[in-house]
Parts: sequence; C-alpha cells; structure tokens
Amino acid sequence: MNLASLDLNLVVALRALLEERSVTKAGRRIGLSQPATSAALARLRRHFDDDLLSRTGGHYELTALGLALLDRTATACDLLERVFTSQANFDPAREEHEFTLIASDYAVAVFGAELARTIHAEAPGIRLRFKQAPTEAIEDTTALLSAVDGLLMPHGIIRGFPTVDLYQDSWVYIVADDNPEVGEQLTLDDLARLPWVTYQRTYDAPAARQIGLLGIAPRVEISVDSFQLMPLLVAGTRRVALIQGRLAERLGGLVPVRVMEPPYDAVPLQEALWWHPAHTHDAAHIWLRETAARVGEAVKADRPTSSGPPIGERVVKRG
Repeated sequence: MNLASLDLNLVVALRALLEERSVTKAGRRIGLSQPATSAALARLRRHFDDDLLSRTGGHYELTALGLALLDRTATACDLLERVFTSQANFDPAREEHEFTLIASDYAVAVFGAELARTIHAEAPGIRLRFKQAPTEAIEDTTALLSAVDGLLMPHGIIRGFPTVDLYQDSWVYIVADDNPEVGEQLTLDDLARLPWVTYQRTYDAPAARQIGLLGIAPRVEISVDSFQLMPLLVAGTRRVALIQGRLAERLGGLVPVRVMEPPYDAVPLQEALWWHPAHTHDAAHIWLRETAARVGEAVKADRPTSSGPPIGERVVKRG
C-alpha cells in the first residue's frame, strides 16, 4: 500500500466513527457535516471492503474488523499527533508543555518526585503527568509508547526501544516486625513456606524470576498495583514481599516491618527511561531525556539535583 495515495483525514474520521458508533456524533466531534461524515464512511467501507459499522435496530455496532481497528486507529492518531507537534527548537525557560510518563508508584516516589522538583525549579512552564503502568505494558509496548512521552521501567522486562539508564537499585524482602516464623536471616525455606504479597505479576522483575530458577514457586496471597501498599499488607501478618531498597529506605519507620536481605544474589534493578523512536529527534524530548539523565545521576549519588547551567543557556535544538 502506498501511503501517498491515502487521505490521512480519513484516519481521523475512522477513529471518530469507531469510537462514537454514530455518523452524527462522529461528525460533530471532528467538525464535519453529517453528509460529509457519511461520505467519509462510504470511502472507508470501500477501502476496507467491510461495513465497519453495521446497523442493529436503532444503533450501530462495530463489525469484527471495526473492533480490530478500534485500538489500532487510536494508536495511529496519537502517534501522528506527536509527529506533527514535534519541534526543531525547545527553550524550557519559555515553553508551555506537558510530558506524560508511564510509571509505577515506586518510580514516581524514588525518581519522579526528584524529576518534578528539578523541572519546577528550572522550567516553570513545563507540566508532568504520571500514569500508572498497566499490566499489559509488555504485551503491546509499541502502542503504549506511541501515546506517551516515556515509560519508567527497569531493564529485563521490555526490549527493542531506545532508552537512557537512570540509576540502580537493590531488591530486599520485608516481613512483619512481629513475625515469629522468620529469624535473623531470611531463608529459601521461608520464601517457599510463607504467603506472598506481589506487585501485579510475580515474575515481571528479574529478581523475582530468579526464585523460579531456585525451585521456589511463590504462594501469592495478595497481588496489588502499588509497591508502597505492600508494607501495609505485610505488617501484622505471616506474609513476605519483595520491594526495592530505595523505597524501603523512604518507608522506613512508617510501617512495622523488617527489611531483610535476599537469601540469594538478587539481580540489581537498573531503572531506565524508554521511549518510542518517533520522539528521538524531537527537541522537547531531547531536553526531557537530558534532564532525566541528570536527575538519575543525582539519585545514584543520593544528592539533590544540581541546578546545572542557567536555563536560558540550555535551549535544545533537534540533532
């Protein structure tokens, strides 16, 4: 198929028609009259050789192909919007801009908060929006990254996308202060015997996948989408949980739990910022990545982020 022969306005119309499932509502959404929207639907039907929308009673339903195109079209529109809003130059001192990052609550607490403080001090017109990482992030990473500016995630879970390393972290276990079944040191037998609290899916973290190689199948009692809730779900119980060392330090003293070293050589966590290749040469995104890398260095050194050169001297040009 030759993209030059396609009318890309039809992509916008297709998304509106599939999401609204109404010619009238789709036209109102994209600023077209009902006859013009009907004409766009007719062209789309000829192109796909499919009705896309089929009338059932007094409303439309999506055909099987329409359902398949629903998410793909939204992803395509998001990516096209980001392509055509790319900038050759970016001056953080003067720009009004919002960046959206997918991140776990751990990444926001340990890295995102420091990134936000740095941006607040150096680029007052820049806004950050953090969104929770969905469980299906590794199933369709391309679609996920096409709709945002980046993904904060450790190495070992996804691959094949550009990335910048930020900082390392260790893995530790937590058990309740008053858990009489755990001695001074945690053992592999403890991990096999005790019930677990896990983050979303047990084996996403390479350090957790190591447990399977040791012949241990964690008995998951609770799964939660927040690392910071895990200590609360361990306190006062027999449960055990695997969390990041830097987060455990920040939560120290807030919840009655003991922090314990793994009874095996746990693979360290290497946190990184991942992005879609479409952003690579965008000046605004280059500035975001450079700032993130500088904040990552500060997190590694456990120090506040340095202010760097005066912001007026750091206008970024697309490379």
